[in-house]
Amino acid sequence: MKIIVGLGNPGEKYLKTRHNFGFMVIDRLAGHLETACSQKKFQSLLTKKTVEKEDVVLIKPQTFMNVSGIAVKEAVAFYKCALQELMVVCDDLDLHLGKIRLRRSGGCGGHRGLESIANSLGTTDFPRLRIGIGRPLSGEASNYVLSPFSGDEESKVQESVEKACRGLKTWIFEGIEACMNKFN
Repeated sequence: MKIIVGLGNPGEKYLKTRHNFGFMVIDRLAGHLETACSQKKFQSLLTKKTVEKEDVVLIKPQTFMNVSGIAVKEAVAFYKCALQELMVVCDDLDLHLGKIRLRRSGGCGGHRGLESIANSLGTTDFPRLRIGIGRPLSGEASNYVLSPFSGDEESKVQESVEKACRGLKTWIFEGIEACMNKFN
């Protein structure tokens, strides 16, 4: 079983913001798998689908970004999922817009959603796929991550969402090493 968690904030207000890159990837991947995150469980919207004999659970926590760990811990415990079978997808201020980076484990880099998950699980030893949003030229990072992408950025956003989906499919069927080799 594989659990893929996309981080974001619930509600129409945050739908197309930079901080919702994780939700965007989960929605697109669900579309590729011909399903949708419509089931409510673990304080999340989720779907479970068997793809080529592999059970895949896609999760969008509805607890808000900074307390995502609550939902993730519930799902991991319920499915008795080994942490190497969990993948967290989130935005990253330190990567240029659209660049993706996969890691088998690592620090949280100041990302409050990752920090919440690490605190809830008691470890940072879980895979993550980060998608770059870049840093703001001026102003507060907290305002920037909650701002929508500009029209000029939209094609780059769509390309990176598709690339992330290809990376996640590689991770599901070929493992983390193959995924990192192909997409980092």
